[in-house]
Parts: sequence; structure tokens; C-alpha cells
Amino acid sequence: MDIADRQRIAEAIRAAEAKTSSEIVCVLAQSSSKATVLPALIAALIALALPWLLVAFTAMTVDRILLLQTVTFFVLLLLLSLPQIRTALVPAHTRRAMAHHAAMEQFVLRGLARKQDRSGILIFVSLAERYARILADDGAAAQVPQAHWQGAIDALVGHMRDGRIADGFVSAVNLCGAELARHFPRGGTSRDELPDRVYVI
Repeated sequence: MDIADRQRIAEAIRAAEAKTSSEIVCVLAQSSSKATVLPALIAALIALALPWLLVAFTAMTVDRILLLQTVTFFVLLLLLSLPQIRTALVPAHTRRAMAHHAAMEQFVLRGLARKQDRSGILIFVSLAERYARILADDGAAAQVPQAHWQGAIDALVGHMRDGRIADGFVSAVNLCGAELARHFPRGGTSRDELPDRVYVI
């Protein structure tokens, strides 16, 4: 996502928040999975099994077997640590749980939980896990059922399938902003408490 895309999203957030007392925060995560142990474990198991196979089926010297074992471990570790492969190694339900946990962390980290009327929302996307979610604070959740955010999620995901991430965020922000404006209209004492920007992590 380039600077122009980030600026477009920031402008959409500003425009939406001009009509509501709520705060909208957008976060784009490249990956929510931190499963770095799994690639190392798989590489180690294969590297440990390799000498037994080489001893049984070849006449290689011990030095050569140990060298091949070491090279195998590091090559596999590098390959299995590639983000796409590392993510694919994790079961789908675990990837989803990790992405949800990352969204909850971002909700707190970005200050939404500190908003006075508890009406803030987080629009969260994790690319590697193909996960999109809108998290609403207690005040917003009490007024707007989670199902009402589905249209914004559908718009977000639809644009992202076409590779238009920024357009997806802008559409989601516009839809969420309109929903929030109905329940939390901007008042004379309303003020922005959080930066109008998309966080890329």
C-alpha cells in the first residue's frame, strides 16, 4: 500500500468522523501468524531422520552425512519460514484464531478501549490469513448488532479479492461511518481522540 492509498483512507476516515462522535481505526496486517517454531520443528525432524536413511541406503562417510544434515536443516528452515508457506502449515481454524487475537490486541493498542463513550470501531484485515473483521466497542456494539457490519466486511473483502486493498478500506469506512452517524451523531463537544490513519503492521 503506497502513500497515496494511505492518504485516501485517512481522508475517508476524516470525512466519516466529521458526521459522528465515534472513532474509526483501520489496521492492515501482513500476517497475524507468529508460528516461527513450527518451521524449525519440521526442519529439525526431517534433518534428524535424514542420517538414518543415508546410513541405510548409501555408503556416505560420516562427515558427508553430517554436512548434508546441516545443509538440509537450514535450507528447509528458510523455505518453511517464507510467510506463505509458514501460514499454510498452520490449520485454518488456528490461523483464524490468531488473526482474531491480533485484532483484539490492535483494538486495545490503538486506544479504542479508552474512548469515553465506548463507540469506537476497528476495521482489521490480516492478508496472510485472509481475515477481515470489524470490532466494535461496548457502546457501539449495544447500538449496532455485529450483523450490521457485514455489508462493510463484504465490500472490503470484495475489493481485496480484486487486489484493491485501499478501495476496500475506503468502502468499509464509508459504510461504517454512515451506520455510526445514525447512532452517534457528531455533537458540539465531539472531538477526534485518535489519529485518522491506516496502520500497516
